[in-house]
Amino acid sequence: MKLIFLGILSCCFAWSLSVQAKEYTLGIVPQQSPVKIFKSWKPVVTYLSETTGFKVSLKTEKSISEFEKVLYSGGYDLAYMNPYHFTIANERQDYRAVVRAAKNIKGIIVMKKDQPDMKALIMDEKTQFLFPSPNAFAATLLIKYELLTKFGINLATSGKIKYVNSHDSVYKGVARDIGQLGGGIQRTFNSFKAGPDKNKVTAVYHTAAYPSHPIAVNPAMPDADREKIVEALLVMPLELKSLLNIKELISTSNDEFSVIRELSAKLDIVDRD
Repeated sequence: MKLIFLGILSCCFAWSLSVQAKEYTLGIVPQQSPVKIFKSWKPVVTYLSETTGFKVSLKTEKSISEFEKVLYSGGYDLAYMNPYHFTIANERQDYRAVVRAAKNIKGIIVMKKDQPDMKALIMDEKTQFLFPSPNAFAATLLIKYELLTKFGINLATSGKIKYVNSHDSVYKGVARDIGQLGGGIQRTFNSFKAGPDKNKVTAVYHTAAYPSHPIAVNPAMPDADREKIVEALLVMPLELKSLLNIKELISTSNDEFSVIRELSAKLDIVDRD
């Protein structure tokens, strides 16, 4: 009888280990430095692991372009990406949007507080524009598009663009006169705390608003596992969301990003380098 009991315990233990052994990677678009990303997202993946019973690991890349390569090859089980990235990841690998921040996203233009007005800088041939990457949706593409359609400035043909890998690098670059204007988003600008640089820079322009960065799931993930992760994200404690500068997470779907696909046709007139 004792041997039977031990055998049952052994089977239960082995079954438990098999459940615990399921591993999923969460890829994060590197809008900020890896140190800042891990500081913000590590508690989130710990929460997901504890809540779902899966082993969720955090992964990011050294640049947005490297992130795109991994994402577009289906290299993440889950990924937090910009809306334009999602349309490509959905088209190439059938990633499925499941959760996003309730607040819509806008691009912002930043400049030093002691500079003349933005329009004067835009028209100045010497002005250098800093962007995090060619395919950053709100921080690059939307700003290029609105500068072209509202101000008649085609940055793609101006030779006045410099890409600096992350949003924080844009803000630092403007503060340190590497560029006079820079593209970003309000969420990363709010969390930018690089010593005295923060006080030198201000946001002077906001684009139109669009659905915010989704967390999307690789189609290879079983439906039951996806649902468990989505449920955990939707009830995630406020203190963890605040680390991401997000107030509320809501369910989303691929259809919500149709507006981004439609906008992509208009963005095609802007050279993405």
